[in-house]
Amino acid sequence: MTLTVYGASLSPFVRKVRVFLAEKGEAYTLEQVNIFPAPDWFLEISPLKRIPVLRDDSEGADATLPDSSAICGYLEKKFPSPALYPQDAFQYGKALWYEEYADSELAGNIGMGTFRPMIVNRMMGKEADRETADKTFNEKLPRFFAWLDKEIGAKDFLVGGAFGIADIAVGTQFVNLAHAGFRPDEKTWPNLARYLAAIHARPGFAACIEEETALLKKFGL
Repeated sequence: MTLTVYGASLSPFVRKVRVFLAEKGEAYTLEQVNIFPAPDWFLEISPLKRIPVLRDDSEGADATLPDSSAICGYLEKKFPSPALYPQDAFQYGKALWYEEYADSELAGNIGMGTFRPMIVNRMMGKEADRETADKTFNEKLPRFFAWLDKEIGAKDFLVGGAFGIADIAVGTQFVNLAHAGFRPDEKTWPNLARYLAAIHARPGFAACIEEETALLKKFGL
């Protein structure tokens, strides 16, 4: 097997790459890496101290690539079918925008505001910070939910009428929200709730969610 993904299962960015590979039908090995703190060997291949990193042995002994967006872009070129980025220029740009939106603002608010206080704290032996998580969910996240609900409308996928990188990038952040014990209200944001249910039921997402749920149970979460 030539592809190795270095990272932690519960990371939304590691999951993003894993779902991408699953949709491509490509086999890989997942090597768990704890970045609290990151080992020296990992810092050599991830100068920003972030996960995931992809190793592709078919490209040479030192062929590593950090950052989920860079990895997915590379994998799209390496394994072009099925396409997970739109061919149309404008739709391609829209897909990149959704990916950036999910990877930055959505990830920051969900990750730091709900997942870290509810899950990471407890995994590190601390008390869950329910007050912070509730405040984030009730005060900070509704604007994201409302915007996405409007963007999705009656569509099944965000861009170009087909499942792709935009759906993966957005969908993976909401897995972490669910792990933290929160979901967008289906009555308030019906389009978003419907969309996420369908996206997360896809085999690539479903397999990761099942695996991660079992892992959380081992930690008593």
